[in-house]
Amino acid sequence: METKQFKAESRRLLDLMINSIYTHREIFMREIISNASDAIDKSYYKALVDDSLTFEKDNYFIKITMDKENRTLKISDTGIGMTKEELDDNLGVIAKSGSLQFKKDNEAKDGHDIIGQFGIGFYSSFLVADEVTVISKSSDSNEAYMWESKGVEGYTINPCEKDSIGTEIILKLKENTEDENYDEYLDEYKLKALIKKYSDFIRYPIKMDITKSELKEGTENEYDEHIEEQVVNSMVPIWRKNKRELTKEDYENFYNEKHYGFDKPLSHVHISVDGAVSYNAVLYIPEKTPYDFYTKEYEKGLELYSSGVMIMDKCSDLLPDYFGFVRGVVDSEDLSLNISREILQHDRQLKLIAKNVKTKIKNELENMLKNDRENYEKFYESFGRTLKYGVYNEYGANKDILKDLLMFHSSKEGKMITLAEYIERMPEDQKYIYYAAGESVERIKKMPQTESVLDKGYEILYFTDDIDEFAIRILMNYKEKEFKSVSSSDLGIEANENENTSEADNKENEELFKAMKDILSNKVKNVKASKRLKNHAVCLSNEGELSIEMEKILKAMPNNEAAKADKVLEINVNHEVFKSLKAAYENDKDKLNIFTDLLYNQALLIEGLTIEDPMEFANNMCKLMM
Repeated sequence: METKQFKAESRRLLDLMINSIYTHREIFMREIISNASDAIDKSYYKALVDDSLTFEKDNYFIKITMDKENRTLKISDTGIGMTKEELDDNLGVIAKSGSLQFKKDNEAKDGHDIIGQFGIGFYSSFLVADEVTVISKSSDSNEAYMWESKGVEGYTINPCEKDSIGTEIILKLKENTEDENYDEYLDEYKLKALIKKYSDFIRYPIKMDITKSELKEGTENEYDEHIEEQVVNSMVPIWRKNKRELTKEDYENFYNEKHYGFDKPLSHVHISVDGAVSYNAVLYIPEKTPYDFYTKEYEKGLELYSSGVMIMDKCSDLLPDYFGFVRGVVDSEDLSLNISREILQHDRQLKLIAKNVKTKIKNELENMLKNDRENYEKFYESFGRTLKYGVYNEYGANKDILKDLLMFHSSKEGKMITLAEYIERMPEDQKYIYYAAGESVERIKKMPQTESVLDKGYEILYFTDDIDEFAIRILMNYKEKEFKSVSSSDLGIEANENENTSEADNKENEELFKAMKDILSNKVKNVKASKRLKNHAVCLSNEGELSIEMEKILKAMPNNEAAKADKVLEINVNHEVFKSLKAAYENDKDKLNIFTDLLYNQALLIEGLTIEDPMEFANNMCKLMM
């Protein structure tokens, strides 16, 4: 028996492939099943051009058989088979693909796509096997042949007996090691799981002998076991079915079968595209966030298939980060894959698909917002934060895509509204979109800075997420209306005749406010009379780009301790407290120090900021009570 040697470059490639190309050993099952599917496809092609042949799909299948005693795993198909020359040519030269050549020869014909184009998938069997045997009988020959190899040392080809046309691949599994358990590939549950994961949508039946248990008649806990042949793959994926024939329950069942989440999807998108890049997709908008969604451990991405064979479990390139919550699958026959079929070789096709997927997701969210408000609000409660991060990230590059999807709590509605809804009901004299930022809606409602805006009848958006104000600063305006914080030093509200004219108040009390500013040193940028306060004695406003709420958020982050807003202490000159303040300035400088400190710390507490010296604050309170 003559042993033939692989060509030198083939030996190097085989060694490289076993040790480097494939990232997961279990990929061998996907590769061999894909090759078996190709072999059946070739029978289909041949029947198209040869009128003497018929293709009865029911006669074609793939069978997985395991022998635990002899530690062998067999994958057989009823496809076109190989002659001796084809065994030598296709399996003797690594990376020469019979499927690729067959595809080139039949490009003009209609039919199924050929998956195996690189010719190395077969050799992934050496990831798990010490010895590989191929028994094949071609439709063009009455003779069967056996190809055997133990890896880089070479291979033999000899005549053998085989009754039917097709190919059997028999893997003699490696012995277990401390790091690898090869026995798992002889376990029917593991094999079923691998088939479901990688080859569930191969278009031909994949059969296995499955152990079934049945309760013995007349007993309560005695069982009989028997072997039953079953088809373990789904064959026809949901995305290739006619949308009109599918129900909401069909889509929900697929969502559950793929373990996309423990919830029910709020919505789905079924895409079928024939064009520059043809693909099918089913996308889901989940209801609830995964437990790790807002952590670094979360991996976004869609399942990516090529001709029904799973290529990537999570292809992150198909989704922008701000739509990272979307789950689902994309299947295309037009993808250019690398030799391991695990990653993409060129990304032009993928970019075209990703661009279209992004548009479809946005359209679906807009449709939900318009026609299914209840479900959109459920979605937004879970994932609105992600959209706002999308506005903020990349220096606002995506703000125009996302701005119409944003929602915020409203002072008028008592619920979430969109920016468009806010604009629609703005009074004609209102210059800005007003907002207030804080830890909760309840806390914001009590903010003294909101008084004058609400008195004018203007609506306020309540920002309760730490990202809100940062995102709005990036957005800058909406439909030519700028955003304005109620804590801004200039609210842009014209004073009525009956309202305070703070200019005169500031001039009248200029010396008092200067003395208070000196007492507070560098804690505030200014002290002035307030034209926004009605019932409260004091509040803080801010000047510049950094707001007080933004300061709080930044200081909570590592290495941002120096973040500081330019604060202005505003005094309500119509409040009873101001009379005591003025009297202290005129008669008791020590008491003025105490009053100034107390008012400043009171303003800090209103903002939810930490008092810088709690002991001094407590002592000053006691002094006033003595």
